[in-house]
Amino acid sequence: MTRIRQIVGAAKYEQVMGDVSATLDWASGQLWANGDKVGITGYCWGGKVVWQACARFPVIDQGVAWYGQLAPSATATPEQASAGTPWPVELADDLKCPVLGLYGELDQGIPQTAVEAMRAALRSAGNTTSEIVVYPGAQHGFHADYRASYKADAAADGWSKLLKVFEAKLK
Repeated sequence: MTRIRQIVGAAKYEQVMGDVSATLDWASGQLWANGDKVGITGYCWGGKVVWQACARFPVIDQGVAWYGQLAPSATATPEQASAGTPWPVELADDLKCPVLGLYGELDQGIPQTAVEAMRAALRSAGNTTSEIVVYPGAQHGFHADYRASYKADAAADGWSKLLKVFEAKLK
């Protein structure tokens, strides 16, 4: 896990968005894919990427972010805060499609103050199509059934919500 964190930490915003762009280009050229209906989902670090990609790529129709960081932590150094830019809370005005954010009430890495800041940023942007759901008693990683933080009811409800919004936007 330490090595994975090092690799992920080395991937900066432009590289990641380049990877998303290449994936979108590749998928749109596949006979089995419909390039006119695109969804994106991600967990943890990938959840943050969902918010970023939905702000950057107009081809994406719906995002579902599972406990992706929304803002730098209160204890982040200036270097850490800068390394994470752009933060989703900074991108609310730029979202090109709805995002469903799924978060845990007890997430130690994504405090409720960050969730409320994102909700406020969405309201300020006039974004009425994005939604953030917070699961009571859920921790970070509540969808990962191989972790102690797994919370079956929150995972099932989140998955149901993902299927519902993807069904509505992508079919």
